[in-house]
Amino acid sequence: MTEDFVYLDYAASAPMRPEALAAERAYEEAPYAGANPNSLHTTGRMAARALDGARADLVRVMGGRFRPSDVVFTSSGTESNNLALYGLAEGIRSRDRSRSRVVVSAIEHDSEEEVIPSLRERGFEVTSVRPGRDGVVTPEALSEAMGRDVALVSVMSANNETGVIQPVGALARVAHASGALFHTDAAQAFCKVPLDVAEADAVTLSAHKVGGPVGIAALVVRGRCPLRPQCFGGGQEQGKRPGTQPVRAALAFAAAARAASSDLEGRRRLVAARAQALYDAVCAEGTGIVPTTTAEMGPGRLPGMVSVMAPGLDSESLVLQLDAAGFEVSAASACASASLEPSHVLSAMGIPRDEALGSLRISFDERVDPADLERFGEELVGVVRRLSRRRG
Repeated sequence: MTEDFVYLDYAASAPMRPEALAAERAYEEAPYAGANPNSLHTTGRMAARALDGARADLVRVMGGRFRPSDVVFTSSGTESNNLALYGLAEGIRSRDRSRSRVVVSAIEHDSEEEVIPSLRERGFEVTSVRPGRDGVVTPEALSEAMGRDVALVSVMSANNETGVIQPVGALARVAHASGALFHTDAAQAFCKVPLDVAEADAVTLSAHKVGGPVGIAALVVRGRCPLRPQCFGGGQEQGKRPGTQPVRAALAFAAAARAASSDLEGRRRLVAARAQALYDAVCAEGTGIVPTTTAEMGPGRLPGMVSVMAPGLDSESLVLQLDAAGFEVSAASACASASLEPSHVLSAMGIPRDEALGSLRISFDERVDPADLERFGEELVGVVRRLSRRRG
């Protein structure tokens, strides 16, 4: 990232960690650099062993409740989510034709939200479960949507706009009680909080959210799950996702995950304290800025995500004004930043349109200077005041 700006959009893509860059350099110097890990010759087998080592590292960082062979490398979190929804829903239905319904939360990432019309075209009924005003999808709300016709339930581990952490373990138990599989998109939560995925059937991870390279992610799916591939042309990744694997990127992914997860609790406390200080500064009385959720910063939210709103203003103007001042943040979700419609996440939480339109997401990890956060808070309050005066 350029030194002329303070980058506070880690939830969109975190800067690469030195450990990930070092892993890429080490790969380039390895005898198997450039070798196809599916080849039978010596360097091919060396590349395959390195790739399997990356899988083992990822499941260790997750908590060790999966096997290395469960890791299916993909090109992005979006692809992983697509593969989970299509592949698992169709796999279950192929075993039991009565299971033709998919249940998702109303606060999922666009890579799931935009799959819904296509699922319906493929003959699935899709049920959406709304969160409470705090942004949490409760087991009770999910229970009301369940039935013996459900093939798959998908609820993210932590929301990509508000940072609210979901009770994934309890939600998985509700899904399993009806005989359905459970998937969680953990792209935002991975390496930021301990994952509650011991009872999940499939988990989405993404490298560039934790300081790894763009262009590689994973769907970690238990071997017993009937996953139907969605692209064809090779037997790689046990036939679940064909295509020659990018060994360099996989090694950098694993290195970033190892680095980001070291002293996880210590990092969590440190970053959460900085986020709370920013909340206290920008949401003080008279600033015109309010938090989007009442969920507690400690156990209830990701430590480095600050989600706020300036009611009556629009986030596009806020982002551009802050950018001109040298601070880079996003309007709620980066994947929807070109839209002037309110975030579907905030709408699902029951936040009025004129408030949701003024939402911002500020995200960072332990690498951000606290002094930069303090300067940002002062600038945000000043921008909101100036725009409010012009408005009225």
